[in-house]
Amino acid sequence: MKNIAICYSEHAIKVSDSYCSGASNHTNTSSALSIPSIQTAVTSIYKVKLSNEKQFLIRIGWCSPSINHAFSIAISDHPFSTFKLSRNFKILRRQRGSENLQSGGLRADVLWDLRRARFESGPEPVAGFYMAVLVNSELALTLGDMEQELIEVRKLGAPKFSLISRGERFSGGGVYAARGRFSEAGAWHDIVISFSGGLLCVNVDGKRVIEVKRLQWNFRGNQSIFLDGLMIDLMWDVHDWLFNPSSGYAVFLFRTRTGSDSRLWLEDTDFHLAFSFLVFASKNPD
Repeated sequence: MKNIAICYSEHAIKVSDSYCSGASNHTNTSSALSIPSIQTAVTSIYKVKLSNEKQFLIRIGWCSPSINHAFSIAISDHPFSTFKLSRNFKILRRQRGSENLQSGGLRADVLWDLRRARFESGPEPVAGFYMAVLVNSELALTLGDMEQELIEVRKLGAPKFSLISRGERFSGGGVYAARGRFSEAGAWHDIVISFSGGLLCVNVDGKRVIEVKRLQWNFRGNQSIFLDGLMIDLMWDVHDWLFNPSSGYAVFLFRTRTGSDSRLWLEDTDFHLAFSFLVFASKNPD
């Protein structure tokens, strides 16, 4: 698969119209899109800052191979470098535990308790769990809602972290329902992406924000929406889904613009850790 930035710089159909999330009350009326797809993996990337001002990226992944849930963790000390530390865990075997990861001068300790974790339709727990990550003996990241355990681990210090990227992977169907937010303090939104019969529709909290017709010609492109006071670019690539009937895939990327810059973020020459939300859909599971 070509890098999505390269795809858009070469082939993007730029649409100048911007849509406000409250400007349309259209609903999806296509009965062919009533069956949702299956979420198979979720990946979140957090930016953490230690007391010495050094920053790291921590990637937490959740997946559900067959019937067994699993999670993975990876840590990098630079946005452009590969993740130096990585490890995979099967939840069925180790619902509670701790693990030490070390490479060169980078050390990480991971603690988790998933014994009472509650899952919905996807591989990511929604309640009844906690996870903590220490980098070089300093608390860097805490996740979950088990308050007593989190209180104990937070005695080690107050972590400084923010979610900068979230990706969700689906298989099957042509309707993709996800939950996302586009800033650290922003509200969570219900996002539904559907495409069939040459029409692409994106709804946020039940309101139509984007509609693209004639997908056979507009299989790659971008539009902008305003949400939570932010300008958000949505880029899509459904070429392989449309023209590879057996095992095609589609990619949808939401990304916030930084500051007051009016340019599409792919035109920027400087690197910014703006928030991004990626939906990757495949016709068949890998």
